[in-house]
Amino acid sequence: MMTTAPDNHIAISSNRPVAVMGLARSGLATIRALKRGGSDVIAWDDNADRRAEAEALGANIRDLLETDFTEVESLILAPGIPLTHPAPHPVVVKAEAANTEVIGDIELLYRAQPAARHVGITGTNGKSTTTALIGHILNQQAEAGKHVQVGGNIGMPVLDFNLPEPRDPVVLELSSYQLDLTRNAVFSIACLLNVTPDHLDRHGDMEGYIAAKKRIFRRGAMPQDAVIGIDSAPTVTIASELEKAGHWRVTRISSEGRVEGGVYVLNGVLYDDIDGLDEAVCDLMPIETLPGRHNWQNAAAAYACCKRLGLDAETIATGLASFPGLAHRQQIVARYKRISFVNDSKA
Repeated sequence: MMTTAPDNHIAISSNRPVAVMGLARSGLATIRALKRGGSDVIAWDDNADRRAEAEALGANIRDLLETDFTEVESLILAPGIPLTHPAPHPVVVKAEAANTEVIGDIELLYRAQPAARHVGITGTNGKSTTTALIGHILNQQAEAGKHVQVGGNIGMPVLDFNLPEPRDPVVLELSSYQLDLTRNAVFSIACLLNVTPDHLDRHGDMEGYIAAKKRIFRRGAMPQDAVIGIDSAPTVTIASELEKAGHWRVTRISSEGRVEGGVYVLNGVLYDDIDGLDEAVCDLMPIETLPGRHNWQNAAAAYACCKRLGLDAETIATGLASFPGLAHRQQIVARYKRISFVNDSKA
């Protein structure tokens, strides 16, 4: 596949048809990017309304079980459709039998601009807040009129982004399902917050789930940064493995105790020991949008990622303090006398 960018939007061109399976927001964004590049698109979803939307965008609507995949360049699969467990979707089986690659929109974004600084955030919990927090901090200091693009499992579908310039940061929340659909994507900064049992039906077992999360640490040609929370046992092991591999600059973060050479929170105070100075950066306790130990871990991760992107401690601390929070996640919606009303419906 080749990529072009008329009107500064991502456009993807292919010499052979591309199949898109699953036509929710990311699937429709994929069709738009492919059509901007002049690609032929075959698309399917069990939902008739979504098929109608895809057809209006110029896709050919066809049941992919009736498609000859030997003539198809790629199958772009929605993350919610089973890739391997509990059993591969029949369309996946058919595509793989024809040696057609099965990938997702994150892979296409990377191929469109591999020279961008792709910042990937994953973990069982805290992904959305950490991703939004990094985007907020970066946008607070971005050049006038130039905004850092944030998406993936949160916000805008990534193929609706403008084409990033080389070295532009692109901040992506990545689920295990999305990581499973990457093949070559490399992240300049790869952040793993935590790993606890989740989605085991989709990954077979805990080992399969961890393997999916570790795809964020795919090695590229240049040295990369890993930011890893060490408050869960699997991630402690992963941090040690990466450090021993010699390719990664590993920054450990914690909300539960001091981390030599890393970033940590003690009694609500964020500390930076990345350069061995062990300096107190800011007090997180007054920040109402980051309550509790789990959000302290998110703040430590966001701080470490932004520091590795070249921001100074004062700039990051200012961004932390002004973070507006995420809707439906411990969102204070009203107060009456000494009572706070909190919307935590996302939980």
